[in-house]
Amino acid sequence: MKKVTAFIGTQSRKATYFAVQEFERNLKQLGDIDFEYVFLSDYRLEFCRGCKLCFNKGEELCPLKDDRDVLLEKMENSDGIILASPNYVFHVSARMKNLIDRLAFLCHRPRFFGKACTAVVTQGNMGGGAIAKYLCTSAGHIGFHSSKGCWAQTLDPMTERQRRTLEQRVRKAAARFYRELTRPTPPPSFFRLLIFRMTRTSLKYVDHDFRDYQYYKDKGWFESDYYHPTSLGPVKKLAGRLFDVAARQAARRMQA
Repeated sequence: MKKVTAFIGTQSRKATYFAVQEFERNLKQLGDIDFEYVFLSDYRLEFCRGCKLCFNKGEELCPLKDDRDVLLEKMENSDGIILASPNYVFHVSARMKNLIDRLAFLCHRPRFFGKACTAVVTQGNMGGGAIAKYLCTSAGHIGFHSSKGCWAQTLDPMTERQRRTLEQRVRKAAARFYRELTRPTPPPSFFRLLIFRMTRTSLKYVDHDFRDYQYYKDKGWFESDYYHPTSLGPVKKLAGRLFDVAARQAARRMQA
């Protein structure tokens, strides 16, 4: 059985909730799924103060004592997640953006490898495709591997045509997500490999008390090909070495 958690960035139990319910229904037709709904409005999550303690010293030193770690634990206990949000002024809702902001330290110290993610966006007019891509990209930066999300117009009340379109798009997105959920962790793209090799090489030139340096050292990432064991192949192995060289040159220029 796979555990899937939907993080919903709206308090309203309307279009976005309906879309996630449709997603659950289609997903359970494909396999044995334990599905959980997490409405961010039910949790206390304060706004980031920008103090950077989580980046520099560690997330446990964050001065905001709220439900961040409860939500983080739900992600850790899931095989896959769905990030669902209405389109508010061509972006995610404030609640969803705040969740992403509060987990920004994970862009430096990603951990959700082997876990799948997708996005569901509902909207009155346009822009949902870019928002779904943003959500999946954000999840990719913290370790998730993503399948293409879905978006649809859902005026209040929805017309029958809009409902059919939503159901069709959700059905296709659920099938994509299920394939991602059940396949082995894919090898990194050249872009993800570039981020890893540039980051880990540049960290060798920072203060060794910096949390990112200690995290990479503890994980053994200074010696590994990538964040997790994977088969790079000869072309990506060569690309990785070139990325290392470029990172060393950039770090030395910064120190000069």
